[in-house]
Amino acid sequence: MLIKTTFTIKDLENLSGIKAHTIRIWEKRYSLLEPSRTDTNIRFYNLDSLRKLLNIKFLYEHNYKISKIAGYSKEALIAKVTELAETNKEEHSILIFKMAMFRFDQQLFAETYEALKKTYSFPEIFQTIFIPLLTELGMLWQTGSIDPCHERFVSEMIKQKIVLTIESLYSGNTLTNTPIFALFLPLEEIHDIGLMYANYLCVSHGISTIYLGGNISFASLNEIIKHHEKITFITYLTVEPSQQSLEEFCIEYNENVGGKNKNPLWLMGSKIKHQNTEALPNNITLVKTIPQLVESLQTLKKL
Repeated sequence: MLIKTTFTIKDLENLSGIKAHTIRIWEKRYSLLEPSRTDTNIRFYNLDSLRKLLNIKFLYEHNYKISKIAGYSKEALIAKVTELAETNKEEHSILIFKMAMFRFDQQLFAETYEALKKTYSFPEIFQTIFIPLLTELGMLWQTGSIDPCHERFVSEMIKQKIVLTIESLYSGNTLTNTPIFALFLPLEEIHDIGLMYANYLCVSHGISTIYLGGNISFASLNEIIKHHEKITFITYLTVEPSQQSLEEFCIEYNENVGGKNKNPLWLMGSKIKHQNTEALPNNITLVKTIPQLVESLQTLKKL
């Protein structure tokens, strides 16, 4: 698939949240953007136009009048955004990450992340910036406003940060001697950021883990049990199970993992959001939110 470098006015609406009708008015009244046109007179915009509109939106949503914004030079616009960013770091960081995404600019992404680390902890960055960013990108991908490569670029950058943060914890934390959690994604489940972050939370609480990653069959989990009998499994369900109910998924787990000993399984992810605990086997625990996972880990540490 070709990488997007030009955008329709509908793309700009999806990417900025500003209605196409409003964009047209701003163009006509203030000449804020200068679109090119096809042979059939249809507007299209380049990356510079998109970046400018995102900056305009940032100021506009913080009570700057559009007539005043229109009078700023390119340099003045960037200076005002930078000034305002000092007191709106989270929102501005999401804006910069999106700009880095469209330019596939790893250095800009890394510099923005490093700047955030001076003020925020990693959980704060992940929960208040990365999660909203990924949620927005998921919606943009569904509408066709961004290419899958854009979403993958951001996802891979975030995964790198999770891995590096976990690595930094091993030298500073005293982990439990026996692995307590094994984290895996079932067959066909493709979204692993949630599981990686769950792994980070376990390690950050001093809990040893076995991180298996994606595309793991239930039968293969028995190999872990051969070496570590008392172990709890964690999985993160976003698109799977797709061909069976969650109850059937859990029954299949119990039929294939651990023999007579039913190893505990913690379920996370959007697939469990509306699931009723009473309908599931006793060894299955639903962990519906990150704070709930943190609370459970903290309780476990006290035992």
